[in-house]
Amino acid sequence: EFTMSAPLVRGFFDPITATWTYVVWSAEDSQYRCAVIDSVLDYDLPSCRTATTSADAVIAFVRAQGLTVEWILETHIHADHLTAASYIKAQLGGKIAISRHILDIIATWVPIFQTMDDTPADGSQFDHLFANDEEFSLAGMPARIIHTPGHTPADTTYIVGDAAFVGDTIFLPDVGSGRCDFPGGSAEDSYESSRKLFALPDNCRIYVGHDYPPDGARGPQCMATVAEQKAHNVRLHMGIDKTAFVSRRRADDTGKAVPPLILPSIQANMRTGQFGAAVNGIQYVKLPVNKV
Repeated sequence: EFTMSAPLVRGFFDPITATWTYVVWSAEDSQYRCAVIDSVLDYDLPSCRTATTSADAVIAFVRAQGLTVEWILETHIHADHLTAASYIKAQLGGKIAISRHILDIIATWVPIFQTMDDTPADGSQFDHLFANDEEFSLAGMPARIIHTPGHTPADTTYIVGDAAFVGDTIFLPDVGSGRCDFPGGSAEDSYESSRKLFALPDNCRIYVGHDYPPDGARGPQCMATVAEQKAHNVRLHMGIDKTAFVSRRRADDTGKAVPPLILPSIQANMRTGQFGAAVNGIQYVKLPVNKV
């Protein structure tokens, strides 16, 4: 078991996609290294135009703190926003990394998009593919990855000291958990993944990938402890058994609208946020008809 170092964490909230991006570093690291987790490339659907406002705020913070980007981490291939991983790497350096389960996502989606020519099937567009339970170092702190599928088959949690970055595996206690109706998603897996998280120490900080405050009851927040999640998560608290969770999750996901940005997001995110090969200097997003 790791000694529980406590990373410093700064969250950036994108209100358009309700996404949290994190910069993670250590006050004890003499080399001033950091990670950026789940960045956002702004994308306007009607015009098919990108902007870098969200990512530039993160970049400005990293530079102001005098930090060096060591890792650019993705918890999964997002269906609701485009990643700015490649843009941030171009500006700040760092290694773009994701779980090796990305290979399953590529195998599912590349035939749908017909993007074999510019989406490597072996994941080589990423600088590193993490194995389940792989241990690594982040800003001199011990870190590891655990596979937490359910929302998608490739969802991943990064555990850094006493903090866990869970993507869409679980949300804040009053929100619950991520939908499980995407290809390869599984409500059963989602429940089991929550129990992996609940096996972490009670004081472990869980940082979520999104926040959707119910009925405007509060402003966006990004963190709850394992103890708070076990006691209060509306879908997954310790008093809810697997059968009840699965039944409700499936009912709530039935007939659910697809995220507005799903097609451009998955397509670009399989390429670390890039739009693929250009034709006469123009890049394209493919929109498969009647497939999602």
